[in-house]
Amino acid sequence: MKDKYKLTIEQNIFLAKKQLVENIYCSAKLEGLNTTFPETQTILDGVNIPSITLDDITTILNLRDAWRFVMKTAQDELVPEYICKINEHISRNESLEWGTLRKGNVGISGTDYIPAIPTEEKVAEEIGKILRAEVSHTEKALKMFAYITRSQLFWDGNKRTATLAANKILIMNGAGIFKIKEVSIPAFNKHLTDYYNSGNDEKLLNFLYDDCIYGLTIE
Repeated sequence: MKDKYKLTIEQNIFLAKKQLVENIYCSAKLEGLNTTFPETQTILDGVNIPSITLDDITTILNLRDAWRFVMKTAQDELVPEYICKINEHISRNESLEWGTLRKGNVGISGTDYIPAIPTEEKVAEEIGKILRAEVSHTEKALKMFAYITRSQLFWDGNKRTATLAANKILIMNGAGIFKIKEVSIPAFNKHLTDYYNSGNDEKLLNFLYDDCIYGLTIE
């Protein structure tokens, strides 16, 4: 699994900024929001839409703040505390707690798999293992997404947090942008459920690599 793109950090941040609205729109769709792309753009422009619920507006604005945080801190080290900071932006005023690892059990719809309650030591160990692996930056990013999503580190916002953590790895290494477009959501959900059940991430990672990595081709 090779890196598809080889950009500078500056080029990758430029790409992320240019695609910011679409990135937020895709993450919102992944959470089941019904906002359209123009409505998402309007909310990000600071204009309220009476037909959109306050919860949906909060989700979109929180995603904006999380993306801004990641782009501003693109060169910072990716450690558990950093991932918690992403979740703090993602889940503010939406979750039981935000920015801290969950301290109780959760279930996942559509599967009997129950993730263990995370500990700081175990999370640091798993994150370090992913980042130290002798694989491409893209594979590390997708592995990080899969790990955070299946482990359900937080009470809420795990897929969104995982998406931003994956993009942090890609951006700081000039490897493009990760996003799951609306057309890919049904296939993604199938692969994700299989991954929840089996713990084998191979098919999920191959799907994400083929369908969900985007970048710039610069001559």
